Amino acid sequence: MNTLKMKFNHYGLLVFLGVLIASCGSKKDVVYFQDAEDYETIVSDNTHTNTFKVDDVVGINVSTLDALASVPFNLFSSAQGERNIGQPQQLDYIVDKNGEIDFPVVGNIKIVGLTPEETKVLLKQELLPYLKDPIINIRLRNFTVTVLGQVNSPGTYQVNGEQITVLEAIGLANDLNIKGKRDNVLVIRDFNGTKVYTRIDLTKKAALNSPVYYLTQNDVVYVEPNQSAVTQSTLDNRANTAISIASILITSALILLTRN
Repeated sequence: MNTLKMKFNHYGLLVFLGVLIASCGSKKDVVYFQDAEDYETIVSDNTHTNTFKVDDVVGINVSTLDALASVPFNLFSSAQGERNIGQPQQLDYIVDKNGEIDFPVVGNIKIVGLTPEETKVLLKQELLPYLKDPIINIRLRNFTVTVLGQVNSPGTYQVNGEQITVLEAIGLANDLNIKGKRDNVLVIRDFNGTKVYTRIDLTKKAALNSPVYYLTQNDVVYVEPNQSAVTQSTLDNRANTAISIASILITSALILLTRN
């Protein structure tokens, strides 16, 4: 009886230790930029600038010293109804399937693949026959990024500004949770129907030089579950079966101990 009881206790201890080890996470699985040294300096060569894509919503305002001269080159909604009298709203442009916008007076202008600064230069050239020293302001209206997977607040976020990094996007989602796989974050990028999948390792400082460190409009950041999360999910799905089997084994062991 004592020998059987000792074996039972031994196996129980092994099971307990196995569960404990499986539930523990390693530091290398959760810490960002593990190879960054103290006081290390990394010089950023940030030359990233977003370019316009098909279906982008672009706000363009043209102004000159002669305010009346620039009016035909700005789109405004018709003022209708009592609430809108005297308050027409400036309209935005949508980049069509051909990569073009239909600009007043000038006609179709292809801006797909151009940066906002390049678009300004192009528009100024087109407006030279009509306006003297036009001032052009351009803003991308639909700059959003989507963060999914093992983050604390998954969702789609509006970007206020002209650029955002993958770290800032994860910050908007309130960081990765403890079950997020930090060394294999997937960025899905769409450019006019062509999707590009790129992975980035946030545990390495080399992530700062990744081609997807700076995100573009409508990028999707997906954080995979780590092995701990996968294991837990598997255990959860089989929990009822495991509990039943464990109950039978414990009951059988207790019966054997009682008989001996």
